[in-house]
Amino acid sequence: DAAAIEKLLYKESGLLGVSGISSDVRTLLESRDPKASFALKVFVDAVSRQVGAMAATLGGLDALVFTAGIGEHAAPVREQVCRDAEWLGIELDAATNLRNGPRISTSGSRVSAWVIPTDEELMIARHTLALTRAG
Repeated sequence: DAAAIEKLLYKESGLLGVSGISSDVRTLLESRDPKASFALKVFVDAVSRQVGAMAATLGGLDALVFTAGIGEHAAPVREQVCRDAEWLGIELDAATNLRNGPRISTSGSRVSAWVIPTDEELMIARHTLALTRAG
């Protein structure tokens, strides 16, 4: 049934499905449960794979930008993603990462890393307006 599939996809998958605890990264970061750590590792690995794929497609990176909820507020996630991307030339500044940036890479880093705030609701509203005007 469609409602059951929708519930599974939108409410019970992702971080919640992997951890069995929560879909909220903050909750998982605070948890000592090994399943929470595993879910975060799966998440970071997925992000790191995408960073690597984009770097390969683009022929390298000039900068890596973290934004939105997890990107703006989850320093441990940013730290691990940057560690995974050291091969690209990212050198993380641990202190500025803990303060949420804005620049979280060292001054000598070949690839800069940034935390840039965004207003997700405003972006959704703008895209919705553009779609309604186009259609």
